[in-house]
Amino acid sequence: MFFIASKVLWFFAEPFNLLLMGALAGAIMASGARVRLGRRMVLICVSLLLAVAILPVGPLLVAPLEERFAGPPADLPAPTGVIILGGAIDDELGLARGQVALDEGAARLTEAAVLARRFPQARLFYSGGSGSWRASTSSEARDGKRLLIALGVDAARIDIEDRSRNTDENARFSRDLLKPEASQVWLLVTSAYHMPRAMGLFRKAGFNVVAYPVDYRSKGGAGDWRLNHDAARGLRLFDVAIHEWIGLAAYWVTGRIDALFPAQ
Repeated sequence: MFFIASKVLWFFAEPFNLLLMGALAGAIMASGARVRLGRRMVLICVSLLLAVAILPVGPLLVAPLEERFAGPPADLPAPTGVIILGGAIDDELGLARGQVALDEGAARLTEAAVLARRFPQARLFYSGGSGSWRASTSSEARDGKRLLIALGVDAARIDIEDRSRNTDENARFSRDLLKPEASQVWLLVTSAYHMPRAMGLFRKAGFNVVAYPVDYRSKGGAGDWRLNHDAARGLRLFDVAIHEWIGLAAYWVTGRIDALFPAQ
């Protein structure tokens, strides 16, 4: 129920959708009796869209999420295993085209291959099912395993979980399969902006996890204050940031994580 509710609410709360619907509603009103109010709504919504697209709003909202967990030290002892969260592969596109199609979060998977070489005794665990609210069978985890094997990782070292639909299920289903012990140390690989929520959930599930953030979207420092030259990227970053901040609040309110903004 939580999964369906989160999908429905996010569709209406997603800033891009919200502003487009506001502009459409204003246009409809402007063609009727409430002309002035409708025009104001269109102007406000379009102005906000332009502001978010051009001004550095997205990078400035993403940066605190990405800086919350630093990467592990260079002399990190060998972990028990490496947990890779789904989001690296577009499984529907891959099925349509007959090959593994990497998505925006591809660094989750490619960095996992690097870690497999760095820690040759560590287990690799790919957790990722379908994020669709329609019943579907995801091939992401299987594709991830297939690509890791192609990159030289021994198949015997890789386990997968392909039923999870969100990060909460990533953590709970991984716990059920891996049965983590307090003495075990697991590297958690996911996008840097997603790391606070993921760390909170995996800690809650009983894992002793060390953050290994990848797929950074902000530059850090003065670089994040520059105007966006790519308007589409500006809108996308803003959506990503708002989604994560709302996700943190929702997971904390519902007791799925113990802190509103999990820290190192």
